Amino acid sequence: MTTELQTSLSDVRRRFDADAESAADEQALESVRVTYLGRNGEVTKVRRTIGTLPAAARPEAGRTINDAVASMEQRLEELRRRLEERGVESELNATIDVTFAAIEPQLGAIHPVRRIVNDSCAYFARHGFAVVVGPEAEPDYYNFDALNIPADHPARENFDSFWITDGVLLRPHTSPMQIRTMQQHRPPIAVVAPGKCFRRDALDARHLFQFHQVEGLLVAENIHFGHLKGMLTGLCRELFGAEQRVRFRPSYFPFTEPSAEVDTTCPKCRGKAASCAMCGGSGWIELGGAGMVHPNVLREVGYDPGVYSGWAFGFGAERLGLARYEVDDIRRFVESEPGFLQQLS
Repeated sequence: MTTELQTSLSDVRRRFDADAESAADEQALESVRVTYLGRNGEVTKVRRTIGTLPAAARPEAGRTINDAVASMEQRLEELRRRLEERGVESELNATIDVTFAAIEPQLGAIHPVRRIVNDSCAYFARHGFAVVVGPEAEPDYYNFDALNIPADHPARENFDSFWITDGVLLRPHTSPMQIRTMQQHRPPIAVVAPGKCFRRDALDARHLFQFHQVEGLLVAENIHFGHLKGMLTGLCRELFGAEQRVRFRPSYFPFTEPSAEVDTTCPKCRGKAASCAMCGGSGWIELGGAGMVHPNVLREVGYDPGVYSGWAFGFGAERLGLARYEVDDIRRFVESEPGFLQQLS
């Protein structure tokens, strides 16, 4: 390699080092790369002079230039990393002041729906009821057939369920636990069954397609509707306070006879607004259904309806939350708004 080419390459490297060191940001560093290592850069100009060298000197000159290019590229990468580190450090210094007071940690709390379920179960536990839980996917036998809802019963359509297979579905109520419990135990039986339920309901202020239910069952000798009314009235008073009104109105369910819908005062209008969007002007919010266990259900599990009687009920936990927390839209319980949940905690 000639002295002239070596001098030219050394001069390029000297100027490259000076320009690269003075680059203030990545854009300036890229400009240095193009100036010296680009297609028409300074190194390319030196490389073009190889053709003027004797044939024997050209390989060594090429290797020398390639080594210089590799060294320059390595230097560019080192400087690029250093600029990135400076940028991160600068950003941190601009946004974080270690003298500021630390952010106060936010403590979690029991979800309002879970609190309602726990409080409801605690109420019944104090009255001698056991808490039972079961699977969320059940055969149609436990969801319908054993509950006096055969395949051709029109009430079966009201559940509009989520089917997994031809014979298995996501439970539309926790009533399968009534059947499972009665099949495994002889009377007297007193259980409360909380859990998730699933129905193809359209989302609105009072309906969810996935919700929680608290369901109770009492079977023994000489049980009558007065026992049911007393227990549910006591539950509502415990959850809502003594001033909240509760009513029982006649209804129909295949698995209970007689049957009733249980309502409580609308939390939005308190029963005073005819144009209330939440209750439709009725002044009441439906909590769920209740009634005396149908004799056919007792016979299905081997109980003698001539000896034993019982009552059952099923309340939506989110519906209970509407009244307990004076919330006007059931969807707020599942939207996970931190402010809303913190307020109810």
